[in-house]
Amino acid sequence: MSSDVTFNPRVGIKEVATEAGVSIATVSRALRGLHHVNPETRKKILDAAEKLNYPIPQTSAKAIFGRTNSVGVVAPYISRWYFAQVINGAEQALREAGLDLLLYNFSQMKGRERLFQHQLLKGRVDALVVISLPPTEEEFESMLGLGIPIALVGMHHAQCSSVAIDDVAGARTATQHLVNLGHKKIGLLSGRPDDPFGFSVPQDRRNGFMQVLAESGLEWKPSREVYGDFTMHGASRAMDDLLARPDRPTAIFAQSDEMALGALQAIRRNGLKVPDDISIIGFDDHEMAEFSDLTTIEQPVQLMGEMAAWSIMERLKSPKSESHSLTLPTTLIVRNSTKRLD
Repeated sequence: MSSDVTFNPRVGIKEVATEAGVSIATVSRALRGLHHVNPETRKKILDAAEKLNYPIPQTSAKAIFGRTNSVGVVAPYISRWYFAQVINGAEQALREAGLDLLLYNFSQMKGRERLFQHQLLKGRVDALVVISLPPTEEEFESMLGLGIPIALVGMHHAQCSSVAIDDVAGARTATQHLVNLGHKKIGLLSGRPDDPFGFSVPQDRRNGFMQVLAESGLEWKPSREVYGDFTMHGASRAMDDLLARPDRPTAIFAQSDEMALGALQAIRRNGLKVPDDISIIGFDDHEMAEFSDLTTIEQPVQLMGEMAAWSIMERLKSPKSESHSLTLPTTLIVRNSTKRLD
């Protein structure tokens, strides 16, 4: 007895759309195996097609039950240097492996809530890379509920692969460099104290800075700290404010190179010279740091993106492989924006 299915020549894509209660365009996307169709909707369309004996292309079954060949990358900002470099590193590694990168960028809390409620991720990606966006425990549970490999950049969690630097240690190195040059009145150019995303970087780098001051027996005055919001413009304005205060610092630790570059502009605008009148050290080793002769702490940002991508690709190939937590070293790069205090 033959088990062949006889297809009804009177049934077309329009009838499948009517049966499934969706548009013709949605049926077309689903049957061609495109990824922009909700998994539940796709199943409804396939069931309708099977019921009506409408021929289903073989590729669509693979799209439903196989992989999407896409990796989601979540970042709160993409215009800022750090995030752009991590994304670039991840994208290169994924592209070499034949995987697509889907970027989820948002800067408002509503977008964050939608993302972690599965609405933007479920069924659309095979794995997830989250860049320096510390999720709450509830958000972590939601991500883990996706059942896909997750890699974190710039933070650690016991249940995920991760790659980061030691921000406290990097800040200690920067501050110690200024102390070793004889500076005692050292200012701090920080990120936002009320950051809505809960970044740990500003506080970690501040902790490293304060540790070295305390260990060196140096007095700390709160008036020596200003907030540049990790942007050149913000830092330039903040530096104007700091330079207008009495008892000006002889050196500045900027928590990022972008803020250091903004501070350099303000220092020149106020008729002062670096490093003759004031020394400054940054953090990152931004491309512009070399051109600006900026002493800084180098962190391997692009490599972190690559390693995060490699870790999830390993998990995709071997789902039972263990998660790895990696902390990469930072390096002091001495240029001509710092000098020994006369």
